[in-house]
Amino acid sequence: MSTPTPPPRPQALNTPQLGKRTFLQELVGMATAFGLAGAGHAASPSATTQPPRRPGMEGKRFGMLVDMRKCIGCQACTVSCSVENLPPIGQFRTTVLQYEIDKPGGAAPAMVSLPRLCNHCDEPPCVPVCPVQATFQRTDGIVLVDNERCVGCGYCVQACPYDARFINHETQTADKCTFCEHRLEVGLLPACVESCVGGARVIGDLNDQDSEINRRMAEHKDEIKVLKPGMNTAPRVYYIGLPDEFVNGVDGQASVRLVSEH
Repeated sequence: MSTPTPPPRPQALNTPQLGKRTFLQELVGMATAFGLAGAGHAASPSATTQPPRRPGMEGKRFGMLVDMRKCIGCQACTVSCSVENLPPIGQFRTTVLQYEIDKPGGAAPAMVSLPRLCNHCDEPPCVPVCPVQATFQRTDGIVLVDNERCVGCGYCVQACPYDARFINHETQTADKCTFCEHRLEVGLLPACVESCVGGARVIGDLNDQDSEINRRMAEHKDEIKVLKPGMNTAPRVYYIGLPDEFVNGVDGQASVRLVSEH
């Protein structure tokens, strides 16, 4: 007796073979068709065009400087951010990831503590891909999420090259570091900056030449680096003491072994 031929298995949508830009543009088209953009708010015109910025703190452009020479990996920033912003347990808006760098010649591996957070880019790729314009940038450079509009599609999460976004398990909407804009607006420091025991984090107005962040960056202008500069996102989180291996090689995952030539 012959064995019956099983029915053909349904094939999954082969989205990885689609170009990301094409895929995201199709998403925008679908969002428009189904009316997800809502009355009075048009969907993003394309997956690459930055929409107009929304009002922020007048005349300011915020950025953060992280001095890795002063970071001791204590995670005080992670804890204080969680207490301030209350993300779900196990999800974090900022953290300090531990990396191990192999040294040549049999030397002991070096441990590196790398603070990570949203880079609040000048050209944020997460903004134009949002089909409902829930993710937006203010005139002061801060990138935020309107949780009342967000539909949790996750395309901003995919678009971020810094692994800085996640879908909040409780709200089912996009979540990320906000530079604690609610604290900045009343003259306070972000929770992570205020709690940093080593003074590794500095936030300030990049438009103010006399601000502390600009003074420090001027003092260390030859040492300033950003993550993934080739992505052309113009990140506004800067690092002092960032090993060259991390500039383009970091993938956002903890306990990654990287090989150093130095």
